[in-house]
Amino acid sequence: MEYIDILDKDGNKTGLTKPKPEIHKNGDWHRASHIWIINFQNELLIQRRSSTKENYPNLWDISAAGHISAGEDSITSALRETKEELGLKLDKEDVQYLFSTIEQVVLNNGAYIDNEIHDVYLARKDVDVSNMQIQKEEVTEVKFVYFKQLEKMITSDASIFVPHPEEYKQLFEFLEKSAK
Repeated sequence: MEYIDILDKDGNKTGLTKPKPEIHKNGDWHRASHIWIINFQNELLIQRRSSTKENYPNLWDISAAGHISAGEDSITSALRETKEELGLKLDKEDVQYLFSTIEQVVLNNGAYIDNEIHDVYLARKDVDVSNMQIQKEEVTEVKFVYFKQLEKMITSDASIFVPHPEEYKQLFEFLEKSAK
């Protein structure tokens, strides 16, 4: 069973850990890592979540993401999740920290309370999606989408994407500035 560090609302570790299901049952603050993979054509890799996922099944999402295990740092978690979900091995040197966001949502009629701080990373890498070994329990499909097109897709039909409005806003602002 995966244990997760409990944080205070400012993101500081409290010294306590709990199993992941208890974290969400109680609404404890915790941290997750999100990693976006962008290729040299400025296309972002997105994944469609499995139909068996507890939350947001079948929706499009970040390249790879997951909870940070107890005692683990954010960058290590991002690299681990990328390897597990996509079969891609990245090194710390491949990854750039961008920003952190705070997200609070209540799902499944109050049974899942998610008070989460997301550490968001970007990796610039050309990847052949046909060679990826995706984790079928987590991911059903991956594809690259030009970042400006992805922004339009999210704006025009947000219902097919996992809702991360602040993260999307900051990511697209960063990419727009970087493209100049």
